[in-house]
Amino acid sequence: MTLYIDADACPVKDEAIRVAERHETEVKLVCDGGLRRPQSQWAELVIVPEGADAADDWIAERIGPGDICVTSDIPLADRCLKAGGLAIDHKGKAFDADNIGSVLATRNLMTDLRSAGAMEGGGGRPYTPRDRSAFLNGLEILFQKLKR
Repeated sequence: MTLYIDADACPVKDEAIRVAERHETEVKLVCDGGLRRPQSQWAELVIVPEGADAADDWIAERIGPGDICVTSDIPLADRCLKAGGLAIDHKGKAFDADNIGSVLATRNLMTDLRSAGAMEGGGGRPYTPRDRSAFLNGLEILFQKLKR
């Protein structure tokens, strides 16, 4: 089992590493640079070449059954699921075969609306302690699911 973290903009890297350490699970923090190496024997920092989808491609090429990916990137979550892995976002929402289609369709619609100028603003609401707690709970549930 490996926990992959799409690490460039992930606000829960430290929390994910702590959960993985408890479960004695290898962690791969994947980014295009700018992060310091985590102080965990279980965690490895993977630096990929710069590029829009370089980290996503690296993760998608390696993830498989029994692995988990932490990402807010919906297309990457879809790729992880198709490879047999699990995926969860930084707010604790687990992606699965039942919800990824509608989540991906909504994401694509919102992207189209923004690019057509039909929507302004964005960015979502601020990240809260409740979101962090939901993430920790959701990740723990995925670990328990895999251990069954």
